[in-house]
Amino acid sequence: MPKSPKSHLNPRQPLVVDTTKLPRQPGATRALKQVIPAPADLSLEMISVREGSDVELDLELTSVSEGVYISGRVRGSLSGECGRCLNEINQSFGVSIAELFAYEASTTEETTDEDEVGRMQGDLIDLEPAVRDAVVLALPNTPLCRPDCPGLCPECGVHFDDLPADHSHEEVDARWAALRNLTRTEE
Repeated sequence: MPKSPKSHLNPRQPLVVDTTKLPRQPGATRALKQVIPAPADLSLEMISVREGSDVELDLELTSVSEGVYISGRVRGSLSGECGRCLNEINQSFGVSIAELFAYEASTTEETTDEDEVGRMQGDLIDLEPAVRDAVVLALPNTPLCRPDCPGLCPECGVHFDDLPADHSHEEVDARWAALRNLTRTEE
């Protein structure tokens, strides 16, 4: 089955890395440290990395026989709302990234599925899918403003931190209301 032609990468895009200065001999390394604007869609329903916010890349590119292995950390800021109390969340994140990008003509293509290993286009690597996967998979499905967030009272909707310790809502089934009066002692 013939492969569809690949789109050409724009080397001016923030997450497109040019490897021309990295020798193609196994073991050669090059550091990549830069701050880029966050791409769109680094998010889940209640928490996200705001598009255009600063994302710090602290990566190492290493030549291997099949291509270029990229490892390191991606850091930035998250914003959203707490899944228990709906308070605003602003916190930093840091995730590890480790990804192999195979040379275009590497035999790796014959031994792996197409979506398992990223492909270089000439000397260019598109890091956006790898960064997106690392960041989005690290986002919490239910973000919390703090680990012990008590949430909101389900009856009155007030944050439990703002309520007294003995806060309660007494609910008596109307069918039992008459019996409640029997337990009270009259003076």
